[in-house]
Amino acid sequence: MILAHLGNGASLAAVRAGAPVDTSMAFTPAAGLVMSTRAGDLDPGLVAYLARTEGLTPEGFHEMVNARAGLLGVSETSGDIRDLLAREATDVRAAEAVALFCYQIRKWIGGFAAALGGLDALVFAGGIGENAPVIRARVCDGLGFLGLTLDRARNEAGDSVIGGDDSRVAVCVIRTDEESEIADAMCRLLALAPGPAAREARP
Repeated sequence: MILAHLGNGASLAAVRAGAPVDTSMAFTPAAGLVMSTRAGDLDPGLVAYLARTEGLTPEGFHEMVNARAGLLGVSETSGDIRDLLAREATDVRAAEAVALFCYQIRKWIGGFAAALGGLDALVFAGGIGENAPVIRARVCDGLGFLGLTLDRARNEAGDSVIGGDDSRVAVCVIRTDEESEIADAMCRLLALAPGPAAREARP
C-alpha cells in the first residue's frame, strides 16, 4: 500500500507486509514532495548556482527551501491549499501551484507502485488528505493505469472508503491523530527512563 500524508508537511510511504520500504522524505523533511513552504526535491547544483549568482549563504538556502519555497514560492501568495483552490480560477500562479502539487503526488504514487510491484491500497491522511476531496479526485484521475477508480459521491462526502466499486485498488481516507501518537511515544520513552529516586539510589 501507499500512505499519502498530505498537509502543510507532506510525504508518501510505500508499505509492504506492514513494513515501510520507502518514503518520499530523505535526510531532512524538505526533500520529496513539494509542500506548503518546503521545496521538495531540487537539483543539488542549485546550491552552488545560487551561492554564485545571488550570494546565498548555506543558512539563507536552508531558510528558503524550508520557509519560502513550495506552494508559497510557486504561487507567491500563499502556501495554504485552501487559499490556492479558492483563487485558482482567476490566479494563474495559484492554479500552477495546485497543479504541481497534484502532479507530484501522482508521480510519487506511480514510482512507489513500481517499487512495490503493484498496489493494493492507497490511503489519504493529513489535513489536506482528509479534508480536500478536490485534491483527492485530481490525484486519482491520473491513476487509472493502476486499475484505480474513485467514487465521486463517496469522495465528496468524505467517506472512509472512496474507491469505486470496480476499483482494483482500495482507496481510503484515514483520520490521523498525531498528538496522541506523540504522547504515546513520550509515555513509552519516559517509562524506560529511571526516575529521580532510582537515580539517587545509584552508588
